[in-house]
Amino acid sequence: MAMPSSLRPDTDAAGGTASADGARLTRRTLLGRGAAGAVGGALGVAALQSWAAQEAGAEALLRQGGVVALFRHALAPGTFDPPGFRLGDCGTQRNLNDEGRAQARRVGEWFQARQLQPAKVLSSPWCRCIDTATLAFGAPQVWAPLGSPRGYPETTGAAHLRALRDALAAASARSGRFEVWVSHMFVQADLTQDSTSSGEALILRQQGGAAPQVLARWALPS
Repeated sequence: MAMPSSLRPDTDAAGGTASADGARLTRRTLLGRGAAGAVGGALGVAALQSWAAQEAGAEALLRQGGVVALFRHALAPGTFDPPGFRLGDCGTQRNLNDEGRAQARRVGEWFQARQLQPAKVLSSPWCRCIDTATLAFGAPQVWAPLGSPRGYPETTGAAHLRALRDALAAASARSGRFEVWVSHMFVQADLTQDSTSSGEALILRQQGGAAPQVLARWALPS
């Protein structure tokens, strides 16, 4: 049987066997490729283990209660809404695409599979947030303070931030239950100095007059 060409000894232009140095180089290359594959596999396993630990931590916090899962809406391609967009008119806004809608359903499936039922589901007035919440958890309560600060005057945004902190403190005092809020990256960042990718959440608690605390991050497996 002919030896595969990739494993045959190197030959020179005249058809003779290549030098020992060349053979060693070939073996070194193959070994290097094998090592790279092993490293890549190890990194993949480590990433999976990290996600599993993160998932378990978030689930434990939700079961314990006294927390809010602050979600960024599911995937909606783009960055900002089109000029002249109007709240209440989804046709003028940036909306979820098919991948985003599927992502939102998977969020709901994760919670349902673990029998985790939020005591309250609140959403930004933006359609992409309402749709995310509806597909994952059912019809939400629309709450203006969760709206994008880019859609309000600065003074309104400051008042909304105070309302968010007050509501988070109240939710944090209720053990045995948790709330889900669906909002925007900018709201996550303004409230916590942190943010997530689309369809992911920060698990938050706020005690007394302290700043909101990010206890964990939650994400679907990739």
